[in-house]
Amino acid sequence: MTPAEVGHAWIDAFNAHDVERLLSLYADDCTHTSPKIRALHPETGGKLVGKPALRTWWTDAIKRLPGLRYELTALTANGERVVLEYTRHAPNDAPMPVAEAFDVKQGRIVASRVFHG
Repeated sequence: MTPAEVGHAWIDAFNAHDVERLLSLYADDCTHTSPKIRALHPETGGKLVGKPALRTWWTDAIKRLPGLRYELTALTANGERVVLEYTRHAPNDAPMPVAEAFDVKQGRIVASRVFHG
């Protein structure tokens, strides 16, 4: 898949709450960095490594926030990178603008970074 295709597939898988389909977009030794991870699990420094850690993170997030969904507002891709801009909609929270950057190699996400206030 191209980086743009990976970005669209990621949004679709996330909004379907399909953790296994989401994980299929990642390399086995991927990294994922997010302020939410740092806030909920400070011992990680905000960074998860590998698919098992991502599986645990997203399974927990979907369980805690069953109405969580992302509304894609922009996708920019070139070479081996894609940047998604989306609005995070979660129950009992105000909508939050988010940017997420993926490094993509051989059609798989090797690193992802989330940015929000």
